[in-house]
Amino acid sequence: MAQGTVQVTHTGTSRWRRRTGEYASLAAALEAAADGDVLTVAAGTYRENLVVQRAVTLRGPEGSPGAVRIAPVDGVPLTVRASAVVQDLHVEGQDTTAPALLVEEGTPELKDVRIVTRSASGIEVRGGARPTVRRCTVDNPAGAGIAVLGSGGGVFEECEILAAGQSGVSVRDAAHPRLERCRIHHTSGPGITVTGDNSALEAVGCEVYEVRGSGVQVTGRATAHLTDCEVHRTTADGVTLDTDAVLTLADCRLHDIPENAVDLRSRSVLTLTRTTVRRFGRNGLSVWDPGTRVDANQCEISDSTGDYPAVWISDGATAVLDSCRVHDVPDALFVLDRGSRADVVDSDLSQVRNTAVSVSDGATAQLDDCRIKEAATGAWFRDHGSGGTLANCTVDATQTGVIVTKGADPTIERCTVVSPAEAGFYVSAGGRGSFLGCRVTGSGGYGFHVIDGCRTTLKKCRTERCARGGYEFADAGQDAAPGSGPVVEDCASDESGGVRPPAARETAVQTVQPSPGAPGLLGAVPGQRGTAQEPPAPAVQEERPARTAKDVLGELDALVGLESVKREVRALTDMIEVGRRRQQAGLKAASVKRHLVFTGSPGTGKTTVARLYGEILASLGVLDKGHLVEVSRVDLVGEHIGSTAIRTQEAFERARGGVLFIDEAYALSPEDAGRDFGKEAIDTLVKLMEDHRDAVVVIVAGYTAEMERFLSVNPGVASRFSRTITFSDYGPEELLRIVGQQAEEHEYRLAPGTPDALLKYFTALPRGAAFGNGRTARQTFEAMVERHASRVAQLADPDTDDLTLLYSEDLPELP
Repeated sequence: MAQGTVQVTHTGTSRWRRRTGEYASLAAALEAAADGDVLTVAAGTYRENLVVQRAVTLRGPEGSPGAVRIAPVDGVPLTVRASAVVQDLHVEGQDTTAPALLVEEGTPELKDVRIVTRSASGIEVRGGARPTVRRCTVDNPAGAGIAVLGSGGGVFEECEILAAGQSGVSVRDAAHPRLERCRIHHTSGPGITVTGDNSALEAVGCEVYEVRGSGVQVTGRATAHLTDCEVHRTTADGVTLDTDAVLTLADCRLHDIPENAVDLRSRSVLTLTRTTVRRFGRNGLSVWDPGTRVDANQCEISDSTGDYPAVWISDGATAVLDSCRVHDVPDALFVLDRGSRADVVDSDLSQVRNTAVSVSDGATAQLDDCRIKEAATGAWFRDHGSGGTLANCTVDATQTGVIVTKGADPTIERCTVVSPAEAGFYVSAGGRGSFLGCRVTGSGGYGFHVIDGCRTTLKKCRTERCARGGYEFADAGQDAAPGSGPVVEDCASDESGGVRPPAARETAVQTVQPSPGAPGLLGAVPGQRGTAQEPPAPAVQEERPARTAKDVLGELDALVGLESVKREVRALTDMIEVGRRRQQAGLKAASVKRHLVFTGSPGTGKTTVARLYGEILASLGVLDKGHLVEVSRVDLVGEHIGSTAIRTQEAFERARGGVLFIDEAYALSPEDAGRDFGKEAIDTLVKLMEDHRDAVVVIVAGYTAEMERFLSVNPGVASRFSRTITFSDYGPEELLRIVGQQAEEHEYRLAPGTPDALLKYFTALPRGAAFGNGRTARQTFEAMVERHASRVAQLADPDTDDLTLLYSEDLPELP
């Protein structure tokens, strides 16, 4: 067959057609061919734009791969609109606005086609086409490797994306392809992107690596299912999910990721089964936002290369870990923010440099039948509203087993702490907690160490072989409130003296000795009690009066920034106070609505001001208690009809006599509400506010624009609130003051030049969605402390200045 000719072999029986023939062009051959014909193309370069509209076989000569080049000067080189077979061709395109190979209809089979092009996409499937693509390669530095869109689908087997200027594989507009044993690498965008309603991808045995961006990106209500796939050597996150995305990873491997191995947010859902996550620079799992959820079963997360927690859950997200292993990481599990929750079952957290489980900012963690080993701290419940349950867990070889501080109130049941260096359980700074049936054995310090008069409950606990004593209770001193201190019931120790609960106002005789080794988290621990005779318990004294409005307003004035907020609160306080005095004088007092709307970005102090506002109203006699109950959508909205009203009523009752603070209240009325139960919560709340108008003060809070929409579409809510207080973002100078306060609190100092460097840093810091105002300032300080530690650790004999001064070089890089 001559070069540049096409031979057609006709398989039909019609006597009106020749069985064979040669044609001078591909277009002529395709025009003459009928369904079932085989077009064998002679070696050569064809400058034609081909359209295959019949079920023919189009192939190059056998044994000469790449000998046939389809290379027009512009347009689409090859379009397939039938269930044809295309085999052993080399396709080249030069039009960056069109694909190199376009499949529009039918179920064609593409085999051993090599595409070297600079096109919008190497292979594009659209219009309901379902091709089977085998052993094809795409080299397209100008656009996407494979694009499947517009309800297209098909199966891609053993294909390879050698290079792509955008995504390696792009799935959108309700497309749903399947990838089998494909390799995707050297892309200038994500390896795989799936986006849009009803878009779906299934991948089996695929590998994504050496990509500039995320390895796999699923967004905009799309779904994907990856089995036995590998993602590694990306420049961004390994896997990214956003905006109601759904992804399943089964038997997959994610490793050597410089950022988050998996990052998901905005109500996305991820299911991992038998998947390993190794060598990641930031978080192994980073989970954000209400409605976002991770379910991991039989997974392993290990070998972090950075200084971040392996699993990060915040802003109301949820994570469930069942039969998982997390090891060789700086911190294993961080849960923070109201509404965030972690449920960990039958899992191992080991070889953790800092804290295995950290719960803060009102979050909840529940661990059942878990094992924590070789960590500085086993579990730390850090502050008010933070809690959860540890049940049937073992904590082994830590500095401190469990720490509870600053109003946190977890329940620890039937847990055992083995061989802690300092204490099995440590409670301080207003921490609470209930310890039921717990055991400490082999402590280098105390078994249970409760200081500051913390109101902790210990029932049926036991200590054995604790070097400094089984139980140490240190009262807060003469200023302690009556009834403070732990409640101890039916506890035991192998010490000869047994367990002696503290008296109502006992002051222990103590000495303070430095621990013999390097100080751990607790630093110096109290020595044994003196031998002085224990004084009798004094008579119960009268309860200390609550703080005055002046005292609370003083604390408000001490907050950084918030000048307009302070003026609004003070004006409201003055009106309430004058109204109260007018009533006492027998005069009419103006009616003042006490319910408020707080608008502004996260981290601007809305929750803090709400707490102080409650205290002020209590001091003025407007509220009975003035306590703060913080809730969000997840606390109010149930999963079935009727449950929402019950949840909302329960939250209202908890706040009776105080302040009900509803964060992100606009989430109760989403724009695409449909049959959402949030309206039931709103209706129930409005009725409760009307029926019990003097019992509870309600504050709704959230982003400014979202709250304006929320109030505009719910006039019944808007009419119940007297005023809106806007919390502005912090400026660079205010962020600097916050860092300075943090440094002073933690006994650091800013070296000369560091304040100026911080001002420049905060001025240049991007203020996008991730900017957290006060939280950003605190995170900056924490990053400076980490970098300071890395620098000072290299000094043989650091002095006090070395240990306390923070320099401009300790600032983190701008994101």
